[in-house]
Amino acid sequence: MTSTLISSKSNSGKVSNNNATASENSTETPITEEELLKKDAPITVNDILRLRKPTNNYLTETDENAYKIDFVHFRIRDMKTNTILFEVERPRDDGETENAIELTAGRFVQYHFSSSFLKLRQVGALVDFTVGDREVKSFRMIERHYFRDQLIKSFDFDFGFCPPNTRNSIEHIYEMPEFSSKQIKEMIEHPNETKSDSFYFVDNQLIMHKKATYAFDHDQ
Repeated sequence: MTSTLISSKSNSGKVSNNNATASENSTETPITEEELLKKDAPITVNDILRLRKPTNNYLTETDENAYKIDFVHFRIRDMKTNTILFEVERPRDDGETENAIELTAGRFVQYHFSSSFLKLRQVGALVDFTVGDREVKSFRMIERHYFRDQLIKSFDFDFGFCPPNTRNSIEHIYEMPEFSSKQIKEMIEHPNETKSDSFYFVDNQLIMHKKATYAFDHDQ
């Protein structure tokens, strides 16, 4: 099995900050989660960009997919200090550990960070993933972050082409929005009301959907 390293630059992500959200800039007609769940055709990137709120349910039945894409390592770090903020990895020998179970079941993650996380300027999110016996063309992720149902940032990352039967590594560099002191206070005081949806596409068809909530309480 070969390994492919893909490095994302900070300008690879298309970010909407808290002053100019995607919903304000979009000219597309909004769509609801319920409408997408009833849709017969595959869900596309354009469909996801028309959502105005975080989802309550998953838009894919499972994360199992025809390409057998499987995430095996995930790490979040502060780009300025190189401090590791979160890391989970599945052992290569398939041994079971607490972290391995968390990664396998990881359609939903509940993060706990310190309040200083909200003042970071750049965050790196490294992910290692394996691909089955089919090549993956145009692998893409749309990640949308909300606080109390308001979009605060949106990211668009292209993984590129992934050969079959490979282990691949990519680090997304997030340019973090600048929050006001009032926003920071509200996000700290209301744990888990900061949420994200991560949507993964191959050839513009949704194949995986992951969700997360965030609490900034590790320094309390």
